[in-house]
Amino acid sequence: MPSPTNGSTKALPTAGTAAILADAAQSRKPAVSKRDVLYAETLKFFFQPVAKLLFEDESVSEVMINGAKEIYVERKGKVERAAGVQFPDDAALAAAVRNLAEFVDRHVDASSPTMDARLPEPFKYRVNVIAPPISRVGLCVTIRKFKENNWDLNTLIQFGSLTPMAAEYMELMVKTHHNVMVSGGTGSGKTSLLNALSAAIADTERVIVIEDSSELRLLKPHVVYLEARPAGPDGKGAVTIRDCFVNSLRMRPDRIIVGEIRRGEALDLIQSMLSGHDGALSTVHASTPLLALTRLETLCLMNDVGLPVYVARAQVGSAIHTIIQVSRFPDGSRRVREISEVIGLGPDDKYVMRPIFKFAQTGFGDDGKILGELRWTGEVSRFAEELQESRAMLKALYHCEIRDTGGIWGMA
Repeated sequence: MPSPTNGSTKALPTAGTAAILADAAQSRKPAVSKRDVLYAETLKFFFQPVAKLLFEDESVSEVMINGAKEIYVERKGKVERAAGVQFPDDAALAAAVRNLAEFVDRHVDASSPTMDARLPEPFKYRVNVIAPPISRVGLCVTIRKFKENNWDLNTLIQFGSLTPMAAEYMELMVKTHHNVMVSGGTGSGKTSLLNALSAAIADTERVIVIEDSSELRLLKPHVVYLEARPAGPDGKGAVTIRDCFVNSLRMRPDRIIVGEIRRGEALDLIQSMLSGHDGALSTVHASTPLLALTRLETLCLMNDVGLPVYVARAQVGSAIHTIIQVSRFPDGSRRVREISEVIGLGPDDKYVMRPIFKFAQTGFGDDGKILGELRWTGEVSRFAEELQESRAMLKALYHCEIRDTGGIWGMA
C-alpha cells in the first residue's frame, strides 16, 4: 500500500492503535472485530501526517484540516496552527477521506460534498467533511476526539466550572425529575455537563439515550443507546432522531436523554414532557437561556404538525423547568455562566424567567485566566415547596441531604 507521504511501502507503527484497541477491550462495548482492526490500521496509514495529533497527543481535542497544507488543532479550548504538519498534496488528503468514508458506508464527491459521521469502534471520533465546490479551500475535515471520562458534578467543581452550591442545585433538580435543558455554543461543554448531570440519576432507572452521533457514556447500569442513521447512497435507510424518539416512548423509559435538539423532534420531546415523561435531559445551541427557549419554539414549528406559534410557545414555557447556560470563555475555559428557571408566559405572552445563579467575574490571574465564580442571585426557586415535600424521598432513595442550597428552597 503506497504511503501518502513519499509513495513507499512500509509497516506502520502500531503502538497508538494497539492502545486504542486495548482501551476498547476493557470497556463495556462489544468486542473489536477483525474489520475494526483493519480499519484502525488503514485509518492511521492514510492519516499519517496527523496520526500523532489524532492517536497520541492527549492534549488535542479537535483536529481541523483546511485543505492539504493548512491544519489547526484545539488545545485547552484554544485553536492553534499545527506547525510543520501537512499532507503531501490534495490527492493524499482525498485518499484519506475516501478511506474514512468507506468504513462508514458513505461517499464524498462533487455530487455529495458533505459528510457527518461517527467513526466505528474503537475510535471515539466525530468527523465532518466538506468537499469542493462547497469548500473553496479544498477538502475540509474536522475531527473531534471524545474522551471517555468518569466526570460527575464534583469533577466540574474541581475544574472551576461551577460551585458546590450550584452543583447541589443541579443534582436536586435531576433527582426530583425536573426537565433540564443545557444551552451553549459549539465546544462550550454541553455534552460533558450532560454526562455529569446523568450521574445524579438513580441506578434503578431505565434510561434511553438518543443522539445523532453517539457521544454520551452514562455510568449507569441500565442504559439503552439509540443512534440516528443518515440515508445511504441510494437515498434510503435513514433513521432520524425523531424516529428514535417515537420508538423510545414505547420502550418503558424512566428517563429520556436527547444528546442535542436540532430539528422538529423538539415538539415530540416537549409534548412527551407534558404527558408524563418527566426528568428529561437534553442540549440546544443558544447563547442565553431566553434564546434557548426561543430556539426550542422555532424548532417545534419546524415539525410538520403545523402548530400555531402561541401554542408552541406555551408548551415550551410549561415543559422546560431549568436551563443551564454554559460558555467557552476567552481564556479557553468552559464554565456554567447562568442557571435560570422557566416561570412560564407572562401577560404579554413572553417568556418569564428567574435567574438562580449567574457568573460574576472578579478579574484576571497572572496567567491570564479569568477569575470569578457562579453566584446565587438570592432568588428563591419556584420549586421550593415541591422540593421541601420531596426531602423524605431524597433521603430514602438517594441518601441525599440538602446542605448548601437551603436558601434557594426557602429553608434558610
